[in-house]
Amino acid sequence: MCPERQGASPNQICLLPEPQCTLVGEFTRQVTRRGARGGFLKILGIDTSCDDTSCAVVLNGRKVLSSIVSSQVDLHERFGGVVPEIASRKHMEMMIPVVEECLAQASLALSDLDGIAVTYGPGLLGSLLVGVSYSKSLAYGLGLPLAGVHHLEGHISANFLRDDPPPFPLLNLVVSGGHSDLILMRDHGDYSVLGETLDDAAGEVFDKVARELGLPYPGGPHLDKVADLGDEDEVRFTHPKIQGNRFDFSFSGTKTRALQEFEKRGASPETVRNIAAGLRKAIVRDLLYNVPEVMRLTGARAFAVSGGVAANSLLRKEAEELSGRLGVPLYIPPKEYCTDNGAMIASAGYFRLMAGKVSGPDLSAEASLPLTSW
Repeated sequence: MCPERQGASPNQICLLPEPQCTLVGEFTRQVTRRGARGGFLKILGIDTSCDDTSCAVVLNGRKVLSSIVSSQVDLHERFGGVVPEIASRKHMEMMIPVVEECLAQASLALSDLDGIAVTYGPGLLGSLLVGVSYSKSLAYGLGLPLAGVHHLEGHISANFLRDDPPPFPLLNLVVSGGHSDLILMRDHGDYSVLGETLDDAAGEVFDKVARELGLPYPGGPHLDKVADLGDEDEVRFTHPKIQGNRFDFSFSGTKTRALQEFEKRGASPETVRNIAAGLRKAIVRDLLYNVPEVMRLTGARAFAVSGGVAANSLLRKEAEELSGRLGVPLYIPPKEYCTDNGAMIASAGYFRLMAGKVSGPDLSAEASLPLTSW
């Protein structure tokens, strides 16, 4: 048996045959060699969790050398939402061209890479399969270590794409079309989910209400713009009463209230603007509602917001004001790293690989996947 395999845990499986074993030892030796000559580790990150084919090369988990996102908005626009079968087929078409463009943008060849990282869940199963299958094949062919990355861990890692990363412990608010979570991060790989949505995610509500209001697809960004023109106090929303864990979220009642008001008031431009403004105010309020108490109870040294909804203008503004009142630093990614991208996956993968968490040939796509520590 290869000496690198002895004592390995079940989730540390060599990607390559024993003579070419790259589990922990080879990657560690690679790190040592490059460090000795002032080199850096370049990780290729791939994300196909939903409808964007994304690829990036990131240096040492911090510096983005290139980032390409191939959007499918035009394909799904007429359906008012993502069609899974169409998304996966487009990923198959775009995967190789996107990787080639990404490498060209960074002026790199495949042989210059030191590792591969890929989102393996959660997300649309067919879409995930494209990225996972391609990444496993690429890693095997190049003899490189592979890191399977949880999508939420990727969003969290978007705030580490900087020279001055956040301190630990770090309280993360991850908000997207599929997630609304409060996550305490004590270190890379050490997570506690303190609160999560009981029903609809915040981004999902923005998108669904925007569609009913007649706004273009994708709805969230358009609703944000329209809300700037409305009266946020014209339509009021109550804070939901949470049964059980008081740090959980619930947005289904807020969504229903918005749709009822739209049906009652009619589809005038003023009504659309006011409902959009009121809805945005309510969701941002509820997302930040428990942050002060959680910060106090956990002793978190910083607050971070990530995910697609982190691009929302009011959330960014209110989060900044809140962090100022709490006296803690705030971390929010640039808008291009809020939505799905390969850079955040490359960063997360880098820290996994540095900890020796190499994925094996049995890595599989997972539509549903809880975030756990490693």
